[in-house]
Amino acid sequence: MSGHGSGRHVAYTPPRLPIGAVTERAQAFHAALETRRSVRMFDPTPVPRAVIADLIRTASSAPSGAHMQPWHFVAVSDPTLKLRIREAAEAEERKSYGGRMSEEWRQALEPLGTDAVKPHLTEAPWLVVLFAQAWGVNPDGSKRKHYYVSESVGIAAGFFIAAVHHAGLCTLPHTPSPMGFLGKLLGRPKQERATLLLPIGFPAADCTVPDLQRKPLEAVSSWFEAPVVEQP
Repeated sequence: MSGHGSGRHVAYTPPRLPIGAVTERAQAFHAALETRRSVRMFDPTPVPRAVIADLIRTASSAPSGAHMQPWHFVAVSDPTLKLRIREAAEAEERKSYGGRMSEEWRQALEPLGTDAVKPHLTEAPWLVVLFAQAWGVNPDGSKRKHYYVSESVGIAAGFFIAAVHHAGLCTLPHTPSPMGFLGKLLGRPKQERATLLLPIGFPAADCTVPDLQRKPLEAVSSWFEAPVVEQP
């Protein structure tokens, strides 16, 4: 059979919804995600480990190049380790804000009101670090090439962030650059590279976020539609 390769295949028969239901579900999902915001002010209320596990499972349902799933999530709730991560992140951020950033970059960040101090890294009940795996390891110890690593990990990150919001929690895609300290602190192997540091939790009671507007559909999409066929 053409296009099925040598691997085992199984039937995929999800229920086919009427187009009206499809439209409603697309609109409802957009309405839900439209309220998502990146949060830097967290309530310390604990979040069960099982919730974080389900969020990671959801992220791992993302498509990936050759189904290699070239990602690894590290979840941290230990206060001592969170503090060490915060201290290392702030050390890098001080270097960035102190001169490593270009003036153009600093101006782009100015409306957000960010600086080198990152209290959310110790206030949030969980930190989740997403690592990208440049290559995997076969059972015999040899290297296994991974394909489209950046694209695959980016999709998994999107799934994760959407799942966090759907669960009623908040997060912030934090990227203290460079992030090599995360691999060292968390004992990850050399083929893994930290890509995102994500605090997870409920927003603080006094939480505020920048008053930002998203680009309209017309600014983020182009359309080449099939011609409309008139019915006789």
